[in-house]
Amino acid sequence: MTKPTITPPIAVAGPPKRSLTPRRRAREYALQGVYQSLVMRRAGSLPNAAAIAKQLAEDPGFRRCQLDLFQGIFTGAIEHIDELEGIITPALDRPINELSPVEHAALLIGAYELALDLAVPYKVAINEAVELAKTFGGTDGHKYVNGVLDLLAQKLRSAEINAS
Repeated sequence: MTKPTITPPIAVAGPPKRSLTPRRRAREYALQGVYQSLVMRRAGSLPNAAAIAKQLAEDPGFRRCQLDLFQGIFTGAIEHIDELEGIITPALDRPINELSPVEHAALLIGAYELALDLAVPYKVAINEAVELAKTFGGTDGHKYVNGVLDLLAQKLRSAEINAS
């Protein structure tokens, strides 16, 4: 009688370790801060941007982010939230309060860079917001973010698009 062979279990690799650039890390922390602010607003609380930024800064990885980029995006998205939501809303196929907080935050960051930070090329603004939605959002949320930001770019950056 032969002994049955036992096959060792297949090792399943987890997600690949990401090597984040300081700029990507800054955007990820900005997304987390905007997300936290949105969740607080939806719960009826008044978010305190300084307290949120302080809490994020306590994370060990925060020191490896590009601080000025984080501050610009996070503060800009929070300070201009009403203006940015006014820009985003016409491009949506549903009420803004029905968006997941992650996709909402990614759209606010993308809209901020498209509308108010013209030093960021439109392709970079869209791609970075889409990557944030891929990393932190639902299964197909990044596709929605891409579609909405593409519409906004055509409206806000038409000269840049036509020149490329």
